[in-house]
Amino acid sequence: MSTAVVPGEAKPLTAPPLAGHNRISTQALTSTAQAVAAEHFGVAASAVRVTWSDDQGLLALSLALPVTMPPLEAVVKDPGLVARTGGSVWDRAHAAKPVLLERITYLTGSILSLVDIRVTGIRVQEGSRVK
Repeated sequence: MSTAVVPGEAKPLTAPPLAGHNRISTQALTSTAQAVAAEHFGVAASAVRVTWSDDQGLLALSLALPVTMPPLEAVVKDPGLVARTGGSVWDRAHAAKPVLLERITYLTGSILSLVDIRVTGIRVQEGSRVK
């Protein structure tokens, strides 16, 4: 809603609300969720599967995706590497839920009730740090 102050008047003028509907397609929600999850976990968006369900009138998001981890040889040489790169697979998935929920809600304007994450595999991250 916009307001404007007309010179000489103390009261701001308020524009009337616009009638109509705004709808965001399931495909747009899915693409956004894929991009956010892919960026967070460092995988390709095409590797992220997204499903939506109704949770008492709110949207419940289920993600199935691989996550990146450092090579096992590097972990054997430097056991602290796992903690520095985000923790165990479980720790990373658990910590990602509120981050993804907040980010997807912010970007789409849709209210999500929960985010479920199913890890489908591990992608070895060669040569650079894992997020």
